Amino acid sequence: MDLEDAYAQVCDRIASAAQRGGRRAEDVVLVAVTKYATVDQIQKTLELGVMDFGESKGQHLAQRVAQIDEFIQRKQQLAAAAPRSKQLVPEQVRWHMIGHLQRNKVKQVVPLVSLVHSVDSLRLAEELHNYASRHDLTIDILMQVNTAGEAQKSGVAAPAAIHLAEQIDTMMHLRLRGLMAMAPYSDNPEDARPVFSRTREIFEDIRSSGYVDEAFNVLSMGMSGDFEIAIEEGANVIRLGSALYGPKPAGSED
Repeated sequence: MDLEDAYAQVCDRIASAAQRGGRRAEDVVLVAVTKYATVDQIQKTLELGVMDFGESKGQHLAQRVAQIDEFIQRKQQLAAAAPRSKQLVPEQVRWHMIGHLQRNKVKQVVPLVSLVHSVDSLRLAEELHNYASRHDLTIDILMQVNTAGEAQKSGVAAPAAIHLAEQIDTMMHLRLRGLMAMAPYSDNPEDARPVFSRTREIFEDIRSSGYVDEAFNVLSMGMSGDFEIAIEEGANVIRLGSALYGPKPAGSED
């Protein structure tokens, strides 16, 4: 299946899942995960109308941002030179840090992204706040919650999520936008439902806690194998790689 067909199928599945959840397809933001995509595939995804892209490693993120910035500038120059052409001119894309963020990588990653999905500890929140304070910034973040309780996964333990939200509330240079969660891998997408349902409950608990404001409105759940269940359970941001670009190439690093 080519990328255009894969994207069309994903859009149809998003719309159906959103309808089952009592929402609209437009309520769901698709973040295209570019970890195993080629540059040509990313450029084509942008031309299809996707404006949100995610990377899980800082070094790879920097390479992707530079490649796509160059592509956008080239397209804009071509459009300016031929204003009557139907040359598609992409807007500036939004990059998302979706992987584990090491504290010593904060200064490399933060200038490149619109949203950090993976704040999983007070120490990382403090590092982000210190950086933002030095540069007079406000950084939008999501708290990653390890709702499934998997030892190998990052994320704050579910019972500690409200306490971390309370601590982040004292950091004037951080804006807690919502939660991120990952379900355990399973061949049956329905196995993810309890994790997503519980994450939605934590999201609502924090939203009513008094430690966040109206900007706390993002629930990032669901990947290629389970995004329809995530949408049904309330996700409004999904992170898709293989559903768009096919399986991980043989021999690729994790």
